[in-house]
Amino acid sequence: MSRPLQLFLALFWAASGLVAGGTEFKHIGDYLLKSRIRLTADKSTPISIKPLLLRVYTDGVEVRITAENDDDARSTFEVYRADGIGRQRSTGGALEVIPGLQAFSRNGGVFRHLRLSRESLTITMFPGVSDQTVVSYAVAVETPPPAPVPASPLPSPKPESVNR
Repeated sequence: MSRPLQLFLALFWAASGLVAGGTEFKHIGDYLLKSRIRLTADKSTPISIKPLLLRVYTDGVEVRITAENDDDARSTFEVYRADGIGRQRSTGGALEVIPGLQAFSRNGGVFRHLRLSRESLTITMFPGVSDQTVVSYAVAVETPPPAPVPASPLPSPKPESVNR
């Protein structure tokens, strides 16, 4: 079984309560934030961003998302649905349900909705007093495990001189 599939299955076991405890957050995948779009009335405007690696964790009840190098800067979402998400591969095509979950957060008058699958992560932000909606889209990436630290070669032992 591939590593992404194993991580994805672990996410859904955790989200469905099959993992005991429910207090320890486990890493379930990494996603590369690629685009952000602002929607206002009938206009969509791309927002220029630098790609950012997001790390995703869950304890089965909540999903935490942290930036690549800053575990203290995180967003937390409450899982409310873990029975799949809808996806339409082409305009006018059939809607299919794929494994995934949905979660939300409310913070400071801003409502955020998360859609998460093994392929992608989408966060839709609805500010409380605004006519704008911001959609952030990230795709799953496989990050290599940390490279092992090369061991420094030990000097070869020198034969001891024997004085006779």
